[in-house]
Amino acid sequence: MKRDANRVGIVDARGRYIAGVVLITAGYSADGKYSHYLVLQAPVQIGGVALKPGAYVFGWTRSGTGDILTVHFNLAATGEQLGTADATRIAGSSRVESLRIWPPEEKALIQIGRFGMSYKLGNP
Repeated sequence: MKRDANRVGIVDARGRYIAGVVLITAGYSADGKYSHYLVLQAPVQIGGVALKPGAYVFGWTRSGTGDILTVHFNLAATGEQLGTADATRIAGSSRVESLRIWPPEEKALIQIGRFGMSYKLGNP
């Protein structure tokens, strides 16, 4: 997989991509429930959440001491919640990213702000 410098995402040797964008969630209708949109052409496991190819939205809440974000994944079309994963503060990281998806051969990490959650690509 390689990372496209102009987009938040990665593409594998077969041309399948994993990409995401930050949503503009200002206004009362958003309620802060979703902060990001994710499109997958390959299965991915993030924490204990297995996601099939498709479109998803996710958001987060701060947990405990503030060193963990609880990220909740939902189907984009219906809003049905599929599960949660923890994003932890990235040690030694001073760079803040609204969203960054690292290629698996580098870190296999999805970064939100100063927090990251590991992911694993599923079988085709």
